[in-house]
Amino acid sequence: MTSDEWCAALFDRVTVMTINTKLNVHIAICIIFNSSLVIRNSSLKNMVTQFTPYTDYTEYAPDEMRTRAQAFYAEIRRRRTVRDFSDRPVPRDIIETCLLAAGTAPSGANLQPWQFVVVSDGAIKQQIRDAAEAEERAFYNGRAPEDWLAALAPLGTDENKAFLTTAPYLIAIFAKAYDVLPDGTKVKNYYAAESVGLATGMLITALHQAGLATLTHTPSPMGFLNTVLERPKNERAFILLVVGYPAADAAVPIHAMQKKPLEEIAIFL
Repeated sequence: MTSDEWCAALFDRVTVMTINTKLNVHIAICIIFNSSLVIRNSSLKNMVTQFTPYTDYTEYAPDEMRTRAQAFYAEIRRRRTVRDFSDRPVPRDIIETCLLAAGTAPSGANLQPWQFVVVSDGAIKQQIRDAAEAEERAFYNGRAPEDWLAALAPLGTDENKAFLTTAPYLIAIFAKAYDVLPDGTKVKNYYAAESVGLATGMLITALHQAGLATLTHTPSPMGFLNTVLERPKNERAFILLVVGYPAADAAVPIHAMQKKPLEEIAIFL
């Protein structure tokens, strides 16, 4: 495969890395499809674009559109960030399907600059928890400014992160600043943070739709994730998503249930 052909395939792929050192298995699943859409050389010049008819669109009558929009809003407004997880196992294929849904997110130049590292191995989860709690202790005991701590106070958070070892899955999401071709050429990813943010939101939504709870965990800094998960330097930890069933006695802060009304979040011109 030439560099140009490799670039074309790169544009339409989702990569899911699942790590389970207990079985000494490192599985990389690369799903490549529609690779004929774009062909370019490694210098990003002489781009050739091809189009195909958009046949997947479904139009609905206005009344049905309202019904569907209201039903989705009713469902998604039930979503809560959970910090108390059950250790009940979750079938891996459910996680895989939700990751595929996240991989359909729009991205800058369709470069899809995300890497999802799914961790179920207990020893690796413990390493992540140890490193995360070390950063959190520093955060809550001097690093964080008082106004930040005041903003967090209604949520009841602290440096203890038991959910990192209790929940069945951790999904470390990385933003790739660039990709590296087989010949060593670096290909810059444009709008990587924005693209990964969109994919993360879609992943959270997909997991909720599947019946799972999530927590967006962002210890600062998160460089330890690259070390523990052996990720290359072109990947930057974006967020650590905790996934599983909520514990039977899970509770959520009342403050977190208070969402701004439409007039505070939207302007119509």
